[in-house]
Amino acid sequence: MSISLFDVTGPVMIGPSSSHTAGAAKLSRMAALLCGGAFEKVTFGLHGSFARTYLGHGTDRALAAGALGLPEWDDRLRHAFDIARRRGVVCEFYETVLQDAHENSVLMTFYRKDGTQCQVEGCSLGGGRVCIRKLDGFDVELYCERPTVMVLHGDVPGILGRITACAADHGLNIALLRSTRRKRGDVACCIIETDEQVGQDLRRSMEQIPCVLRVEVIDPMSGGAV
Repeated sequence: MSISLFDVTGPVMIGPSSSHTAGAAKLSRMAALLCGGAFEKVTFGLHGSFARTYLGHGTDRALAAGALGLPEWDDRLRHAFDIARRRGVVCEFYETVLQDAHENSVLMTFYRKDGTQCQVEGCSLGGGRVCIRKLDGFDVELYCERPTVMVLHGDVPGILGRITACAADHGLNIALLRSTRRKRGDVACCIIETDEQVGQDLRRSMEQIPCVLRVEVIDPMSGGAV
């Protein structure tokens, strides 16, 4: 059995806690990318251990930093509130109870500048690993470990075939695909995890498919400067 140095030391990340700090930052960063669009406010409903210990572990700053685009290895996480004020983004925190949720869970609501909202529920699993459980009411179970494409589309026959064919046309090998819907014939959500990096040209191509409503592309290893 071979064991890599990464398996022993874990990912590069900011402390004091991999679950409550680094994991929280990655979780909110992935959530913001999935929601897409510029936002002016984000609220964080803290559940379980997050609610009890977030001040001591800096979970509030980590969540704000991730939502603003700072990666979990960035030492500017501690200055997240100052960065948010400079960008005119309001961050609010409250305690809540989520059903059947992991102890380190948070409900994030992004208020976009166009007046729309996006809601994401997720949790920090430890060691910098995270899971996004819900996206705008869809059960997605996204672990954010590979390049990922999220497609919102009408629930019509043949749509998944067109989406996966588009991915193949762009040279992507699908590692995992999940599809979920609220009800038959309504809007559905398709999550595609790939082995390769995903370019914005794929996003533009998928947006041209009939009945596709929105496409978001996320790369867990990317981190933009704020």
